[in-house]
Amino acid sequence: MTALRAAAETAVRQCLGLEADESCAIITDDERVPIGEALYEVASEITDDAVIVRYPPGETHGSEPPEPVAAAMAGADVVLAPTTKSLSHTRSRTEANEAGARVATLPGITEDVFTTGLDADYESIATHCEAVREQVAGADEIRVTTDAGTDITFGVGDREWLADTGIVHEPGEMSNLPAGEVFISPETADGTFVVDGTMRPHGLLEEGHRLTFEVEDGLVTHISDDEIRQTVANAADDVGDAAYNLAELGIGTNVAVTELVGSVLLDEKAGGTVHIAIGDDAGIGGETDAPIHLDGIIREPTVLADGDPVDLPMSNDS
Repeated sequence: MTALRAAAETAVRQCLGLEADESCAIITDDERVPIGEALYEVASEITDDAVIVRYPPGETHGSEPPEPVAAAMAGADVVLAPTTKSLSHTRSRTEANEAGARVATLPGITEDVFTTGLDADYESIATHCEAVREQVAGADEIRVTTDAGTDITFGVGDREWLADTGIVHEPGEMSNLPAGEVFISPETADGTFVVDGTMRPHGLLEEGHRLTFEVEDGLVTHISDDEIRQTVANAADDVGDAAYNLAELGIGTNVAVTELVGSVLLDEKAGGTVHIAIGDDAGIGGETDAPIHLDGIIREPTVLADGDPVDLPMSNDS
């Protein structure tokens, strides 16, 4: 069995739970054809009502696909979308979910990320998610520290911890793949976080390359990196302080990710890591709309929930 085939089996059979009496639409683009075809091959062995739809890559993340693509998504029971640009935050994806489809988006997926992130037991990942969520649920305050200089405290407030388990078995559910994280949009945050893993536009940071962010009352007040600082400033030209919002705290639970590879989609899921994001949080329980959502992955964190250490699921490299 090829690596793509094995990953496709996990995605279609375990994560989406496709049944013989269901329809399935594989949505891909000209740059992700091998992954799309691997998923279609598995789906077509399960159901006679499977299609693969291919279109030119979108211009940006969140660009709406052509109308025939949107129609295929809305008309299917199960949708898997390995695409260059993300369909996660599109009307087409929302309308497919509202029509009852189970949807998994795989934005910016590469063959290496596909095989690494989906060479996993997602029932086990779901168990890891629940174990982490049980430890943090109900805590008023989360503190994250690292030897690299991170020391930041988050006020949870009335916000809810969410889990991206990769198990998408109920009508209207949606997930990214690869999956594996527990996350929240905190109400407040104060302190410093130092990214030493992966962050756009740099990808995987070289050893010793660190990105430092200062946070006061839920807003980022200092960014050490010129490129990221300019990206946030450009967004702030449109939305003001919303671009500097401390948007997310996430805890990776995918223990199959044994090394960081430079893909935010994959690396933020690595067990034993934490990621912190700036910008938009409206889709994860917050109240801030912004045109950016920048995740930075932090290695080897200590996480405390109301002072109690959180037992993190560990990948070999994290």
